[in-house]
Amino acid sequence: MKQKCMLFIVLFFSIALPIISNAASVDTVEIFSNGMHRPIKTVVIKPKGYGEKGKRFPVVYLLHGAFGAYANWVQKVPHIQQLADNYQMMIVCPDGGATSWYFDSPIDSTFKYETFVSTELPEYIDANYASIANRKARAITGLSMGGHGGLFLAFRHSDKFSACGSTSGALHVTVITKGYGVEKRLGDTIANQKYWHDWSVLNTIENYPKDSLDIIIDCGTEDRVLAMNRAVHEKMLKLKIPHDYIERPGGHNFLYWNISIDYQLLFFKQHFIRMLP
Repeated sequence: MKQKCMLFIVLFFSIALPIISNAASVDTVEIFSNGMHRPIKTVVIKPKGYGEKGKRFPVVYLLHGAFGAYANWVQKVPHIQQLADNYQMMIVCPDGGATSWYFDSPIDSTFKYETFVSTELPEYIDANYASIANRKARAITGLSMGGHGGLFLAFRHSDKFSACGSTSGALHVTVITKGYGVEKRLGDTIANQKYWHDWSVLNTIENYPKDSLDIIIDCGTEDRVLAMNRAVHEKMLKLKIPHDYIERPGGHNFLYWNISIDYQLLFFKQHFIRMLP
């Protein structure tokens, strides 16, 4: 009996180890930001097959929400590595500070997250990983504050990203004046009124970029930011901006985001299939 058990163990590991070695792997790296003069922690998920000679991958930049951090997605959405495997894409999750809103703050030069995420981060990934160094192979999305960041950055930097998304996005920062740090990034609502207006996704979308974007927006029907998402959806319809819009049952929590990320990454996979030869 003992010999049979040992044989089973040997056989199990001889089969399981190749499977494990081919599964997604996760790096945590510190990427120095020249704009902010400090390193920014970032999670990089590499899909199975990474490292094979000549093989390169598209990248989804995935942003966390307010009071979150770079490791939120990989820690709280356990199957995200499997999604990277299934869709054969890299997933990059940078730290966006507790409440950066992914802005280059006009009042605080230590916060230049727009520059970091839109420029410095992709440059680092393309220089150090087997990514496809082309806007056609880059998408950006995120949850809540990160949903705002995904749309905000893609519309302003469509030369870097060809697709974008938002899940449960806080898409109208003009009305978020207390409690979530927007005032710390944009300053006085009167003196800096133009920033408060122009940098809210609800208004940013009025300047559709010359490079087209594939866009997906989703939000839970019990989510407190649902009205913002509906407002952006309605405005995009009026502006004739093509986009996918989804409402599903759910609130503003990881129970919802554990499911919504499946839809988001499938959307980007289909986008990459269309865009890349």
